[in-house]
Amino acid sequence: MKLLDGKVALVTGGGRGIGRGIALSLAANGAKVVINDLGAGLAGDGTDAGPAQETQAAIEALGGKAVINGSSVADHAAAQGMVEQAVDTFGRLDIVVHAAGVLRDRMIFNMTEEEWDVVVAVHLKGLFNVLRPATALMRQQKGGRIISLASGSAYGDAGQPNYSAAKAGIIGLSYSTANAMAKYGVTSNVVLPTGTTRMIDSKPESRKIFEETGKWPSEHARGTPKDPDNVAPLVSFLASDRAANVNGQVFHSYGFGYTLIEPPRTLARLEGDHAWTAESLADAFDTYMEPDMKPRPAMPFGRDVDNLGDDDWHAIGEGRRYWVRKEESR
Repeated sequence: MKLLDGKVALVTGGGRGIGRGIALSLAANGAKVVINDLGAGLAGDGTDAGPAQETQAAIEALGGKAVINGSSVADHAAAQGMVEQAVDTFGRLDIVVHAAGVLRDRMIFNMTEEEWDVVVAVHLKGLFNVLRPATALMRQQKGGRIISLASGSAYGDAGQPNYSAAKAGIIGLSYSTANAMAKYGVTSNVVLPTGTTRMIDSKPESRKIFEETGKWPSEHARGTPKDPDNVAPLVSFLASDRAANVNGQVFHSYGFGYTLIEPPRTLARLEGDHAWTAESLADAFDTYMEPDMKPRPAMPFGRDVDNLGDDDWHAIGEGRRYWVRKEESR
């Protein structure tokens, strides 16, 4: 018996890149899949049915079952239709993976309203649009798995204020959904993926690589730590019954490994038995709280694990190892 036998999944953005790898992995593990993909360009323009059709064909070649939905997650009514299509076609919906996304990169001081709106509409509102009907259904059936793709950019990519804000919003929405749906047997988790996708191919330096080698960076990445398909095993696990006790967590998929990200926690506090003045607070802050401030997350996020030494790891067999951060003392 496969890990996801009898399950039905909806994957937004399932026609290309990371979403495609996830759709294939879910199907390989036994799930029936609704592949939602508008086929738009990176900026959200245009449509193309080809990528979703290719993913469907690949799933069917594995012996799986899949149907296509070509609507935009930014359309509230269309997102309702995706959920209804899953139920009408396969009889239920157990898994929602939100991988759809677009880019409109710009610095905060010259970003247009339209560039802000289109990115937030697909990433953050798109997640809400799908979760609104999906959670109602999962609440009734008392079970379900929600996996939302955010990004390390949620922690502050300077050139992506719209994308960073939307991805941070996805983390907050996932936490809220996890708290609301836990009593119904529904989990909600976040994956921060990495991988060389068409977003990397779109960079000017990638053109030079193609001209020199005849292959785009995404093609060179296949089978390597930069392969976007490395994200898929984590998502398939989180979509399974084996992950029933994993809820409200954030993971970073990086290389051939997966990092558990610590949730926000209280770090330090100043308190008095009467009101503060701004000057007295400033004096106390300089002496007590400032030394306990943590540095801003570095970009690209999550690659500090590259600095670990051999002695930091615990071997767990089959060429795999585990590391956990020890509590730091001041």
